[in-house]
Amino acid sequence: MKVAIITDQHFGFKKGSKLFHEYFQKFYEEVFFPTLQERGITTVIDMGDTFDSRKGIDLYSLDWAQRNYFDRLRDLGITLHSVVGNHTAFYKNTNEVNTIDLLLREYDNVNTFTECKDIDIDGCKICMIPWINSDNCEYTYRKIRESTAKVAMGHLELNGFYAHHGYTMEDGDDIQPYQKFDRVFSGHYHTRSSDGRIFYLGNPYEMFWNDVGDLRGFHIFDTETYELETINNPFQMFRVIKYDDTPRQLFKFAEYKDKIVKLIVVNKSSQKDYDRFVDALSAANPYDLKIVEKTSQMDFGEDAAEQTEDTLTLLDKFVDELETDLSKAKIKSLVKDLYRQACEVM
Repeated sequence: MKVAIITDQHFGFKKGSKLFHEYFQKFYEEVFFPTLQERGITTVIDMGDTFDSRKGIDLYSLDWAQRNYFDRLRDLGITLHSVVGNHTAFYKNTNEVNTIDLLLREYDNVNTFTECKDIDIDGCKICMIPWINSDNCEYTYRKIRESTAKVAMGHLELNGFYAHHGYTMEDGDDIQPYQKFDRVFSGHYHTRSSDGRIFYLGNPYEMFWNDVGDLRGFHIFDTETYELETINNPFQMFRVIKYDDTPRQLFKFAEYKDKIVKLIVVNKSSQKDYDRFVDALSAANPYDLKIVEKTSQMDFGEDAAEQTEDTLTLLDKFVDELETDLSKAKIKSLVKDLYRQACEVM
């Protein structure tokens, strides 16, 4: 049997941004649901952070999520197994109050996992592991030890994997308890990485600048062979353009409509040609356009996209440059937690 795995969908992102939800919708309408129907998939496993904010969700985002995702799963006869992630647990020390239970009670096809539990899907035992916190830590690790499953799926914060592009988690949990499983699949980190046994599958779409060029999508897991198939999302939200005396006549400006664009100016021999290029790009109606002029300190080589860092990446780099005897990994964890809390009340 083949099941779909998806994680970190973050419905309600940016306080219900219509732009982002329309972008999300293209993925569900043109990639996710057509694939489920073509493959005859009747089970979806959601590995956490279905909603973005633990504090609540606006009415637009809830209505959007119901119409475009949960109603469609129900109407197609698809069962959804959903673990609680750190963004869907209201309290930081317990999963008891969570948005999945509270907002999706009307859906009989949705099973929520607030505690670690083995389930059986067509003869394949899977250990479902929700977000681990101070309240459930001891219980969760005991259930992991007792589990007879060969596969685990959850929302884990483990050391040694990319938390996001360019940053490896150093202040998470030890991977040792998970070595008993043949396969471990996890959400939480939005970029894909693997050590051959543990797989972080990444989220379905771009949400931040440091997602540029990083493939996103969902996966199909074969419960008999343990084979994992990647289904990529071809749609992008963030686009980087390097202007290097680029001919305006040959450039496809229409592709940048409703995108968040950063124009990096490498060379502009003719101010008139450059101005015409910028005018044509602006006329294509990108949602946001930022222009970065070349300076002597900036490198515009193959890694030019790294000039497009978001706030979390900049905070990581700031901590890396600190002169301190304290654990930089712990400082980064604290700073990120404070930043996310600030985003929830802004």
